[in-house]
This record gives sequence, structure tokens and C-alpha cells, in this order.
Amino acid sequence: MQLRYAFRLYPDATQQAALARAFGCARVVFNDAVRAREDARKAGQPFPTAGQLSTRLITEAKRTAERCWLGEVSVVVLQQSLRDAESAYRNFFASLKGARKGPKISPPRFKSRKDARQSVRFTANARWSITGSGRLSLPKIGAVKVKWSRTLPAVPTSVPTSVTVVRDAAGRYFASFVIDTDPDAEKARMPETDRIIGIDLGLTHFAVLSDGTKIDSPRFLRRAEKKLKKTQKELSRKQKGSKNRAKARLKVARAHAKVADARREFHHQLSTKLISENQGIAVENLSVAGLARTRLAKSVHDAGWSSFISMLEYKAERYGRTLVKIGRFTPTSQTCHACGAVDGPEPLNIREWTCAACGTVHDRDINAAINVKTAAGLAVSACGAPVRPGAIPAQREEAGSHGFPTGNRAA
Repeated sequence: MQLRYAFRLYPDATQQAALARAFGCARVVFNDAVRAREDARKAGQPFPTAGQLSTRLITEAKRTAERCWLGEVSVVVLQQSLRDAESAYRNFFASLKGARKGPKISPPRFKSRKDARQSVRFTANARWSITGSGRLSLPKIGAVKVKWSRTLPAVPTSVPTSVTVVRDAAGRYFASFVIDTDPDAEKARMPETDRIIGIDLGLTHFAVLSDGTKIDSPRFLRRAEKKLKKTQKELSRKQKGSKNRAKARLKVARAHAKVADARREFHHQLSTKLISENQGIAVENLSVAGLARTRLAKSVHDAGWSSFISMLEYKAERYGRTLVKIGRFTPTSQTCHACGAVDGPEPLNIREWTCAACGTVHDRDINAAINVKTAAGLAVSACGAPVRPGAIPAQREEAGSHGFPTGNRAA
């Protein structure tokens, strides 16, 4: 399994200028590759191959007066930019043919120097290294200071295959390493347990577990709205194109980055806790993209359910846990977990209800979490491993989320 480890970089002024050149050259090569393909398409000619593009846009372009400055950066950066363009077209054509899962994607577009995120990638043949003093040595950039917030895996098979240097909208620099990990070693890090949990995600409480535990929603965006409003107002009053406007834009970006970082940290801590304590986890396959088109859109994006479930997915695979998503139309909040009677849809303001069949008083969220766990069909074998029986058909009587597609990721 491949994992990505990101660390904060602190380049000095000279290194920032060198990174800016690398970002710019990679962007120009990418745009030249897109333009060459578009010209070939309009002329009715076959697309140029990767080798032809490399020769024309890198090797020969360096000898011209218009592109001679491409030689100021590592050639690996330029080659990786061409590979990114090839990958973008490959994904686009796979999406057109239906071979790629998810929503249809558009063809590659030209990159802009004003894009919020700039990045370059160095592979092993770029001869980048980590110095003895803990700095990241990059070709034609220098030894950049790194804040090592944690250690990279030290096993022989976990050698970083590449490093990507990223500059985000807030002006921060990060080094992202791709690591090939040992699956058996990763699974051995988490002791086996016989616990199985169902999770009901919501807005009043971020998550309600089938054992009755309720986890409050931090509402990071709501809490930061006053500060965000102030910084955005300051930005709107600055003259376009001025240096003060650039400073105000950076201030807004940093305020938003702080909110996103806090939300991501909360998701990581909660998902790791749930994965470590439970062998099997069941969640509902929510329609986040559909819910984001309702009047609850801001609260839905603030919760970040898609990001949280994605963390549960990769951590479950990493540590040998089982994650099951039940159908979104399963009437979890309408079914009595005691007798199985379906009471029918209730307004969202009804948080408790009494089953007409058996008289059991239910907390709406806890009852839904228990039904999520039951619908997943998880069981634990004698050795402690989770076992799931055959697929359970989803019931179509669930109200409130019909017709909503999935797939949105909150920031």
C-alpha cells in the first residue's frame, strides 16, 4: 500500500525564487503539451507521442531563445509535467468510454500562474536526498529546511519513490513523500478486537455510535465566520492589482487554511480512534453532493462527511479492519431496532419517537446507528476477524435523500 507523508518546508528567499522558476517552467511545459494535442486534434492528425513531446517541448525548446530558460530547472521536473498531461488525457478518455468510475471529467485545461496550488515532482532519478542535518536537498534549488513532525518509516521496503513540493494558496510550502509500506507490518500495529460499531453521521452531532456515544460537531467554519467576514471585507476594499490587495488575499487564504487544517485534524483523530477500537465499522453511504444543494449546504460542507469516510476507508484497508457502507435508502431512522417495524418518515425536529408496535422509546440518532450496524450484516468469527454475510438489498422506502448522487469532498 502506498501512503503519502507531508511535511512543512521553510525555504529561504533564494530557494523560494528557485521554486517559483520550477513551478513556472513545469506549468509552461504542461500548457505546451495541452496546446500540441489540441492543435493535432483540430488538424485531424494523430496525437503526438510522449517521446515526441519530450523532444519537441523540452530538448529542442531549450535551444530556442523563447524557451532557453527551461534549462534553469531540473529536467525531471519538466518530464514529470509531461507525464501529468498524459495522465490527465488518459483519465479523460477513460471517463468518456465509461472505464473510469465516478462522474464524467472534462479534458485538461491550461494552468495559470494565478492558480491557488502550484507543485513540482522529483522522482528518484532526480537525485534528491535528505542531508545529515535533516534538510531536503533538491536539484537546482538547494537544501531546504524541513519541519519533521514525524519520522518516515524506516523499514528497508519503505524508501520514498518520489517527493512533491507544493505551494498552497496560503503561501505555505510542503514536501510530500510517497512511501510503499509493508501490509503485514501495518496490520500488526493494530491489535485485533471483537468490537463492531455502527455510525450515524449528522449535523447536530457529527457522529452517533451504536453504543450510544455521541460526538459533538466542532463546526469549524461556523466558529470562524466572524473572522472570515472581517478578512474578506478588508480584501474587497483593496485596489485590484495593488500589493495591499495581494497581502489581504493571503490573509484570507490563511484564515481558510486554518479552518480546513482544524477540520482535517479532527477527522484524522476521530477516524484513527474508531479504527483502533473496532474490528468492523458500518456507515451509511450518504449523498453529500445532493445534500449540499439544499439549505443545509454550508453545514454539510462544514461537517466534511466525505473526507471523514475516505479516511475510514484507507485506514481500514491499512490496518486490516472492515468498513461496510450500507445503501442510502435503507430506512435506518424509521425502523425500530427492537422489533423491526417501520414507523414511517418523521420530520427532522423529531429527535425521539415511540414505536407503535412494541412501545419502545427511541433516540432517533442512536436507533439509526444501531440499524446501520444491523444492516451491514457484520459478524465476528472465532478468531476475531470480521465476517460479512451475503449482500443485503437496500430498501427503497427511505425518505429524505432520494435522487442525490454521491461524491462530494468538503475542504
